[in-house]
Amino acid sequence: MKESILELEKAIGEVMDKASAEGLDYFDMRFEICPAEVIYGFGAYGMPTRFAHWSFGKGYSRIKTEYDLNLSRIYEMVINTDPCYAFLLDRNTLIQNKLIVGHALAHSDFFKNNAFFRSTSRRMLDTMEASARRIQDYELSYEQKTVESFIDAVLSIQEHVNPYDRLSESVHSSGKGSRQETKDVLGYLKAHSPILDDWQRDIVNIIREETLYFWPQLETKILNEGWATFWHLRLLRRMELSEAETLELAVMQSELITPGRFRINPYHLGLRILESIEAHFGTEELWDVRARENDVSLIRNYLTPELVDELDLYLYRRVGYEWRVVDKNWHRIRDTLVQSLINGGHPYIVVMDGDFKGLGELYLRHAYEGVELDVPYLERTLPHIHKLWSRTVHLETVLDEKTVQFSYDGERIARSFL
Repeated sequence: MKESILELEKAIGEVMDKASAEGLDYFDMRFEICPAEVIYGFGAYGMPTRFAHWSFGKGYSRIKTEYDLNLSRIYEMVINTDPCYAFLLDRNTLIQNKLIVGHALAHSDFFKNNAFFRSTSRRMLDTMEASARRIQDYELSYEQKTVESFIDAVLSIQEHVNPYDRLSESVHSSGKGSRQETKDVLGYLKAHSPILDDWQRDIVNIIREETLYFWPQLETKILNEGWATFWHLRLLRRMELSEAETLELAVMQSELITPGRFRINPYHLGLRILESIEAHFGTEELWDVRARENDVSLIRNYLTPELVDELDLYLYRRVGYEWRVVDKNWHRIRDTLVQSLINGGHPYIVVMDGDFKGLGELYLRHAYEGVELDVPYLERTLPHIHKLWSRTVHLETVLDEKTVQFSYDGERIARSFL
């Protein structure tokens, strides 16, 4: 065991030397070896120190089952902190860990230098640990079932924040609901809900801040994973590998970038776009792309007709009982992919009025851009929002090209055409 640790430490040093020589600028690194159960727990929770909730346990069960059935495997987890923590699976072979270390160093470089991560907290592990302790205290004071039910309601709309614009003082001030429009639904509820106690406002703020922390990872998934894949390949190609290591690397890389049958593989698409950028514009352009782009701008600016054809990308939908390819036009493929990535792939919901009709009712509007809301999901979510507001909640959207208003008054959901 001691010899294998020394061998791994030597390998980590070699990969880090190669990465620094290539120009990667990463945070100080902390590598830890963990069993599968620990890494999958981190993966389900998103962080090692996050608060407990049944939904994270559900995620862990799914991830662990896929691992046990050999359907998927998480080789590592990298945390956007300074220093940057990278957790390695204890069953990894040496060559797998070499690849993973290169991958982790590139992620750390991306976290440190990409513009969309500039405002994220690098001490979020400590922040989340303190938040988890406060929530534990609330469970002791107000009963676990009560706190868990409240967290359920907040998590149902956790994606509805505004990562680009901090709310003005008028929106954050307490008191009667404001008529100022805002995309930050959670921030608005925290500031203006007429029913929330201080401990509940704290939980809303905890979940809001954690969502803001994770948001840059949501909107750079393709570029971030493509960047890490690009560099782990380059670094290992610069190293002397045995024939057996080369073969194992090829197998692992093939598994990593195999295109999905029904969805985009971010590792594959990101890697191919970055390779195309280097081939056409040079390595310097890669550093600029890493610094300034997110997935939307990367796809819009660099997904070329040649790449669409080479990657065999297409649009498909269900026709009768069959799935059929319906379009291979590169413009429409690019634009559809971009649209699916806007706002992290989530519906764009705006608070329009917190005193609708002068009755203190909450009015939300869906910024419809051709994609309808999932109505059953909508109808399950409105009661959660009502729990956070306590008065009637309205949501305006578009169905079948008609403007529709859904309302929930605490007892039933009503639907009316506007």
